[in-house]
Amino acid sequence: MGFSVKKTLKTAAPIVLGIFLVWYSYNSTTPAERRQIIHYITNANLFWVGISIGIGILSHISRAIRWNFLLQPMGFAPKVTNNVLMILMAYLANLGIPRSGEILRATALTTYEKVPFEKGFGTIVTERIIDLIMLFLIIIIALILQTDIILEFLNNKGVGLFGTFVIVTIGIVGLVVGLFILKKSKNNFALKLKTFLNGLLDGILSILKMDKKWWFVFHTFFIWFCYIAMFWVIKFTVPETETLTISQLLVAFVGGAFAMSTTNGGVGLYPIAVGASLAIFGISEVSGDAFGWIMWIAQTLMVVVFGAISFVLLPLLNRGR
Repeated sequence: MGFSVKKTLKTAAPIVLGIFLVWYSYNSTTPAERRQIIHYITNANLFWVGISIGIGILSHISRAIRWNFLLQPMGFAPKVTNNVLMILMAYLANLGIPRSGEILRATALTTYEKVPFEKGFGTIVTERIIDLIMLFLIIIIALILQTDIILEFLNNKGVGLFGTFVIVTIGIVGLVVGLFILKKSKNNFALKLKTFLNGLLDGILSILKMDKKWWFVFHTFFIWFCYIAMFWVIKFTVPETETLTISQLLVAFVGGAFAMSTTNGGVGLYPIAVGASLAIFGISEVSGDAFGWIMWIAQTLMVVVFGAISFVLLPLLNRGR
């Protein structure tokens, strides 16, 4: 009973949080600001929105090709078309129930390509680990490129250079102490965390065992290039954001990426996180929120439409299986 309640809470909490944040976002703006945001959204240049969606589809195709590089050493070579459809189905499923897409994707791979569930799921976990590493890399790049403006922002918030140094030092010391405690601890949570970190390391090392490791690396960077590019082109849909540089947009991209993992598909939180990140560079709340909503609507529309089509197409194209 306790497990089912916990499971229900894990499913419902992100949805409830997302709904609350949509309400909060609505109530934290004036009627005039809301009209302006809606004006930006309804008058967004569909050419750039279409380009963004097109780039997003390219990233999914690249991910489908890359997936086979993980499966081939185990003796499997699924159709790339099937991989694309499974990936799109998984993203749609994740909009409803967090992390259900990964299970659905591995199950579909078993059903249509006869890949054992645990092997398919293992490759998906490895993918997630690689994606996490790429996100950390982008965070570091964003911090390096925008160090001055971020320090200035912190200073305006009452956290000066010395305060930032103290925070970073405490963070590093805390990390070292935490890792030491983790290594010695026999606590269940600590053991689970150690298993995750070991999996992280195994995921990285597994790339070295691939026959086509450099193609895998190429597709990994291409996928994340697409993610940033589909975010970058949206700047042309809002007049005030057109002059933003790629390094400034990277900061907002990181904010949006964290929002996507907090609520189902970033509902409610994504526009708030993106708008707050753009505010660091002097973009007004209205323009920042509009940018976030346009980006979120474009991404979600892509996932819903193509994900729904994939649910129909996958069994139709594999009737003989």
